[in-house]
Amino acid sequence: MAKILLVDDDKTVSNAVAEVLEASQHVVEQVHNGEDALFRLKSYEYDLIILDWGLPGVAGVDVLKEYRANGGSSPVIMMTGKAHIADKEAGFDSGADDYLTKPFSLRELTLRVRALMRRPSEFQEEVLSVRDLKLDLKTYQAFRGGQEIKLLPKEFALLEFLLRRKNQVFDVNELLDRVWSSESDSSEDAVRQCVIRLRKKIDREGEPSIVSTVKGLGYKVEE
Repeated sequence: MAKILLVDDDKTVSNAVAEVLEASQHVVEQVHNGEDALFRLKSYEYDLIILDWGLPGVAGVDVLKEYRANGGSSPVIMMTGKAHIADKEAGFDSGADDYLTKPFSLRELTLRVRALMRRPSEFQEEVLSVRDLKLDLKTYQAFRGGQEIKLLPKEFALLEFLLRRKNQVFDVNELLDRVWSSESDSSEDAVRQCVIRLRKKIDREGEPSIVSTVKGLGYKVEE
């Protein structure tokens, strides 16, 4: 699961891309101009940015330049109808990690996304585990002691996020920002209720919870 910002002024293309990525359990937020993209990038964290070059207002390449200048380090895929090598060079020089020329196949896009998400070490595993709990990221299944546990999509996403970042503590607001869509009207209570439901499904009576509470700080999964 990755939190993705998708920036394209063509809403038909944007909706099609978002649908494909959401089918792979990613959280996708859409904006359709450069100003909104800059606001989101200054306000929230994303694991990946898919950015159209030809945006109204601030051009995509200028959004990228400002994002990198402000220290933004998430991978960026540039989407554009500009196919000349000089344009691609300008895109890469501005800080793009990959370049996709329109029109493109949605399957190719998903392969590019998958490749970029595997670059950092935290995205390399296909099965995440702690104790005898296993999370299969290819089949979206959870198992404890070999027995399958039925998790709702948001429960799966929350558990995946914490398993990828073992021993790190995240408060409710951080989890709301990273696992829930920034456009969601979910509250801090939604995070707490999700943790409660998740614990009921994955914990065993008499044993410490897999998702532990660090008093006054938040939640973590400890190695």
